[in-house]
Amino acid sequence: MNSPRNGFKNESDDLANSSASPIDTASSEQKKGPLSFISGSITSLSFSLLSLFISKKIVLYFSIHAPNYSSPIAQSIASGFKTLIIGISFLATFTFGFIGLGLFLVFIRSLIEGSNDKTD
Repeated sequence: MNSPRNGFKNESDDLANSSASPIDTASSEQKKGPLSFISGSITSLSFSLLSLFISKKIVLYFSIHAPNYSSPIAQSIASGFKTLIIGISFLATFTFGFIGLGLFLVFIRSLIEGSNDKTD
């Protein structure tokens, strides 16, 4: 019989021994519906608003607490760090907003496709 060499099973052994093909298992999974799209969109957009609020607070903090070091190298490092932190916070805001908008558009598309399927 085939016994695993190292005591571990390979994925290829599982695929060879299984009777269902990957195409059959993919078709048996349920499709995502409009409810999952709108809930994902609302979640992502709320994270975007939270990130925007945090980003504004970060900009306010760094504008009030300007770094003032005597060494030009330390001043340069502090300025770069400040830029990095502000950039990452606004990148998170943009990313969550873009994903939320995309999921909302997919939600609208799924509603349109659903109404077209019912009329046919």
